[in-house]
Amino acid sequence: MRTCPKCNYIRKETDDCPEWQCPSCQVAYNKAADLQGLGSYHAAAGNNTRRPANTSANSSSSAWKWLLLALILAGASLQSYSSWKKTRAHRAEMSRQAATSQPVIVLYGTTWCGYCSAAREFFNANGIVYKDLDVEKSNEGYQAYKTLGVQGIPAIVIGSELIEGFDEKRVRKQLEPWLRKS
Repeated sequence: MRTCPKCNYIRKETDDCPEWQCPSCQVAYNKAADLQGLGSYHAAAGNNTRRPANTSANSSSSAWKWLLLALILAGASLQSYSSWKKTRAHRAEMSRQAATSQPVIVLYGTTWCGYCSAAREFFNANGIVYKDLDVEKSNEGYQAYKTLGVQGIPAIVIGSELIEGFDEKRVRKQLEPWLRKS
């Protein structure tokens, strides 16, 4: 017993047309199945089983998947390149300013961090001008912090040098000419 994939006619034992053809619509079972993307029918142990068809619909679907993947990768590459350009411009600006005056100092931290507070107190007590970016409250701070590739806070950038954590001796050494003399 077979069911026609085109008209859904159920073949009877009394039908007298060839085994491969539907008695109702006269279409070949395999041809009707391929037109509908169902594949060929095979009679196995009296049951109808379907085999996937190799149609152009499957290959065009695959092409769309590859195109979508290529677009996602292109977007990610563009975003990465844009971020790299901003970081490079930021570092170039810091290098220019370092040659003439106090280097640009950026503190990436949070309000609840004790080491961040200690760094702020050190800069304020010594008359050091710095930019304070909160990595939790400022999108600019968070994005710039991510580009540094550090794991903890505070992260202090003095000119083009990165100091992870608050190391007072190292900060003092970097800023010696600009520290307030007491």
